[in-house]
Amino acid sequence: PKVALTFDDGPHMVYTEMLLDGLKERGICATFFLIGKNIEGNEEIVQRMQKEGHLIGNHTYHHVNLKELSQKEAEQEIQKTGNKIYESAGICTAFVRPPFGEWKKNLDFDITMIPVSWNVDSLDWTTENVDKTVKRVVKDVEEDDIILMHDCYESSVNAALRIVDILKESGYEFVTVEELILP
Repeated sequence: PKVALTFDDGPHMVYTEMLLDGLKERGICATFFLIGKNIEGNEEIVQRMQKEGHLIGNHTYHHVNLKELSQKEAEQEIQKTGNKIYESAGICTAFVRPPFGEWKKNLDFDITMIPVSWNVDSLDWTTENVDKTVKRVVKDVEEDDIILMHDCYESSVNAALRIVDILKESGYEFVTVEELILP
């Protein structure tokens, strides 16, 4: 069985690096949905993600609810982050995760990106409790699931690495979102 581990809201100058170290040790790749303003000053982390085979996606520039913006503002949020990702890692990402899972109707006609949701929400940010986060994900995960986590909390990084160890031991293979949703 395959699953995709995804991280929102980074890059974080400390915790994303810790996470990348742990993922590298375990030989797995994840998907990172980056906030544009968080890329500034952390370009080397974005380059490292790219170099180590992780998928980089767009999570808007200011982490805004796209449904609450005009069409033009929503496009700018995504395009500005896309530009930051390109400037940092030299790639044009095809994937976007709308903050709060709120995709603006008809935005996909103007933005040629694939919106990515999730099946398993770790709710890691609500408790910052490693054990609760691990239990929630391991209990709920099934084949082909997309797991939502965040790389801006130390507790989330610790939980993610424990989740990887437990699920690998149970026979799960970790893939990027692209490998999971595109044939």
